[in-house]
Amino acid sequence: MAAVVRLNSVCHRGVKPLFFRSTILARPVAVPHQDQERPYLLTARIHASQAFNASSGSKAASMHWTGERALSVLLLALGPAAYLYPCPAVDYSLAATLTLHGHWGIGQVLTDYVHGDSKVKMANAGLFLLSTVTFAGLCYFNYNDVGICKAVALLWSK
Repeated sequence: MAAVVRLNSVCHRGVKPLFFRSTILARPVAVPHQDQERPYLLTARIHASQAFNASSGSKAASMHWTGERALSVLLLALGPAAYLYPCPAVDYSLAATLTLHGHWGIGQVLTDYVHGDSKVKMANAGLFLLSTVTFAGLCYFNYNDVGICKAVALLWSK
């Protein structure tokens, strides 16, 4: 409270602090254009493209986001279920959900960092191959060995 009163007293005496100067807050950023002599506002160049507009009518992104959240909640529920009731159904459910969760997560990383048509196609093909091999390996492990639940229990017991 004392700082507010002190700042108020300084402002009333004619000294304005840097952040309260009206010229800084009210003046927009102006950038000179190469073809024109007069500057134009920088905010005039910022626009939303049609593909990224929220009102485009596509529900696919919203449904994908909802699916990701539902899968995450399912993974949270499968943790205690795998500990309390280790069985083949939980093992195969873990194999499917872990593979899908990893597939979607790595897919988002590829979307963010891989650019170029041929590179995106190669990265997606590699991701599908990796996800397929992961799921097949986990199913093979569940069928021919102790399963995911028992394997984690064995790791914790030692």
